[in-house]
Amino acid sequence: MVESALEPNITTKSVGQAIRAHLRVLKLTKKPSREEFLTIAKVACAGILAVGAIGFIIYVLLTMLPQWVAK
Repeated sequence: MVESALEPNITTKSVGQAIRAHLRVLKLTKKPSREEFLTIAKVACAGILAVGAIGFIIYVLLTMLPQWVAK
Protein backbone atom coordinates (compact mmCIF):
# COMPACT_ATOMS: atom_id res chain seq x y z
CA MET A 1 0.00 0.00 0.00
CA VAL A 2 1.30 3.47 -0.87
CA GLU A 3 1.54 5.97 1.98
CA SER A 4 -0.03 9.34 1.36
CA ALA A 5 1.32 12.60 2.74
CA LEU A 6 -2.18 13.36 3.98
CA GLU A 7 -2.46 10.24 6.16
CA PRO A 8 -0.82 10.67 9.58
CA ASN A 9 1.76 8.12 10.67
CA ILE A 10 0.38 6.96 14.05
CA THR A 11 2.80 5.13 16.31
CA THR A 12 2.71 4.12 19.96
CA LYS A 13 5.27 6.84 20.66
CA SER A 14 3.07 9.58 19.17
CA VAL A 15 0.02 8.27 21.05
CA GLY A 16 1.98 8.28 24.31
CA GLN A 17 3.13 11.85 23.70
CA ALA A 18 -0.43 12.96 23.01
CA ILE A 19 -1.69 11.32 26.20
CA ARG A 20 1.08 12.96 28.26
CA ALA A 21 0.24 16.36 26.77
CA HIS A 22 -3.44 15.94 27.62
CA LEU A 23 -2.64 14.80 31.17
CA ARG A 24 -0.40 17.85 31.65
CA VAL A 25 -3.29 20.14 30.69
CA LEU A 26 -5.70 18.28 32.99
CA LYS A 27 -3.30 18.71 35.93
CA LEU A 28 -3.37 22.49 35.40
CA THR A 29 -7.15 22.76 35.43
CA LYS A 30 -9.21 23.53 38.48
CA LYS A 31 -12.89 23.42 39.32
CA PRO A 32 -14.45 26.86 38.86
CA SER A 33 -16.08 28.58 41.80
CA ARG A 34 -19.85 28.99 41.78
CA GLU A 35 -19.55 32.70 40.93
CA GLU A 36 -17.12 32.01 38.09
CA PHE A 37 -19.37 29.27 36.68
CA LEU A 38 -22.46 31.48 36.81
CA THR A 39 -20.61 34.30 35.03
CA ILE A 40 -19.49 31.97 32.26
CA ALA A 41 -23.01 30.52 31.96
CA LYS A 42 -24.55 34.01 31.70
CA VAL A 43 -22.09 35.08 28.99
CA ALA A 44 -22.67 31.87 27.03
CA CYS A 45 -26.45 32.28 27.33
CA ALA A 46 -26.25 35.91 26.17
CA GLY A 47 -24.16 34.84 23.17
CA ILE A 48 -26.60 32.08 22.21
CA LEU A 49 -29.54 34.48 22.51
CA ALA A 50 -27.73 37.13 20.43
CA VAL A 51 -26.92 34.67 17.64
CA GLY A 52 -30.49 33.37 17.71
CA ALA A 53 -31.94 36.89 17.55
CA ILE A 54 -29.70 37.82 14.62
CA GLY A 55 -30.69 34.62 12.82
CA PHE A 56 -34.38 35.29 13.45
CA ILE A 57 -34.10 38.85 12.16
CA ILE A 58 -32.36 37.63 9.00
CA TYR A 59 -35.03 34.94 8.54
CA VAL A 60 -37.85 37.46 8.91
CA LEU A 61 -36.18 39.88 6.50
CA LEU A 62 -35.62 37.19 3.88
CA THR A 63 -39.19 35.90 4.11
CA MET A 64 -41.06 39.20 4.46
CA LEU A 65 -38.93 41.49 2.30
CA PRO A 66 -39.79 39.80 -1.02
CA GLN A 67 -43.49 40.09 -0.16
CA TRP A 68 -43.13 43.81 0.61
CA VAL A 69 -41.12 44.47 -2.54
CA ALA A 70 -43.61 42.59 -4.75
CA LYS A 71 -46.50 44.86 -3.65
